[in-house]
Amino acid sequence: MNILDSVVTQAAAIAAIRRDIHAHPELCFEEKRTADVVAGKLTEWGIPIHRGLGTTGVVGIIKNGTSSRAVGLRADMDALPMQEFNTFSHASKHQGKMHACGHDGHVAMLLAAAQHFAKNRNFDGTVYLIFQPAEEGGGGAREMIKDGLFEQFAMEAVFGMHNWPGEQAGKFAVSPGPVMASTSEFKITIRGKGSHAALPHNGIDPVPIACQMVQAFQTIISRNKKPIDAGVISVTMIHAGEATNVVPDSCELQGTVRTFTLEVLDLIEKRMKHVAKHVCSAHEADCEFEFVRNYPPTVNSAPEAEFARQVMAAIVGPDNVLVQEPTMGAEDFSYMLQVKPGAYCFIANGDGSHREMGHGAGPCMLHNPSYDFNDDLIPLGATYWVRLAEAWLAKGR
Repeated sequence: MNILDSVVTQAAAIAAIRRDIHAHPELCFEEKRTADVVAGKLTEWGIPIHRGLGTTGVVGIIKNGTSSRAVGLRADMDALPMQEFNTFSHASKHQGKMHACGHDGHVAMLLAAAQHFAKNRNFDGTVYLIFQPAEEGGGGAREMIKDGLFEQFAMEAVFGMHNWPGEQAGKFAVSPGPVMASTSEFKITIRGKGSHAALPHNGIDPVPIACQMVQAFQTIISRNKKPIDAGVISVTMIHAGEATNVVPDSCELQGTVRTFTLEVLDLIEKRMKHVAKHVCSAHEADCEFEFVRNYPPTVNSAPEAEFARQVMAAIVGPDNVLVQEPTMGAEDFSYMLQVKPGAYCFIANGDGSHREMGHGAGPCMLHNPSYDFNDDLIPLGATYWVRLAEAWLAKGR
């Protein structure tokens, strides 16, 4: 692998920053300490910063030469509202909060690249380092854009990266097109008529109506959309009743919908509403249907995905740049890719064998209480960021 010597020599110091961030996790839009750490390091290295976009966002600005060209590199900063099972020295000090998705590592990799850029500006143009809040459900990317991210920092393209457990460290994955799904939430309230469980004919039982509705939703997936189009409807909560001998007045269904295109999402939302209303109507029950769209699909633009692949191949070799299998997980970097061309890639995090004594009994998977970021990735991830920015700003000169 062609790793930059400058990031290797500083890897231990950057890993210490990563572990400090891991030990002090902050939830979406609460990343004040994390943003202070980021801003403090960038300032220490002589990199101008802008703070406050998306509440706690930090943008580092690295200029060199006279070119007006610019590229953006993004890392997310927030943690998850879950209890950590690890007991090693850098485990979370905050009850019910944990860096279980590796955003601490994402910050560290971009900081390592920033430290290199501070002393080695082998490019003509501007590199914008985007440290984003609130990826975990808060839509921090959207909020930074609303606050003028792309107006204040005019970049041609923007790139993101996420660690990916289960694949051997030293590998990347990137592909054009959809790589992560949209995510939407629904809540359906079926209002029937309560009765004694021994006299169900006196009421309108919402529970069998809910059962029919759940089954009917799956026909949208199997019979309404094209078989080659991906889509998932998951009813994950059903709430009804308070006593075993009472037919309840109402039943509530909640869950999520995930797709790779907005067209399929439009179809599913329309059909779910139609099915819900008419199944209720067939049983003389009333229906309240709520559907909230959260993150759109994350769709890599083809030229930028290929550009990223070439940069990766020069670092780790073509055989270690994998096809990026799309996942039904969601990512708010999608908002940035709706505005700017770019690519969102995966960097392999290994199988968990990097974890120290004191890790939890669970696997080293994302959103798992036994997860920990692999610090061995810091030099590799930083090298990718540096080489990507250098190559992008040299392109077409």
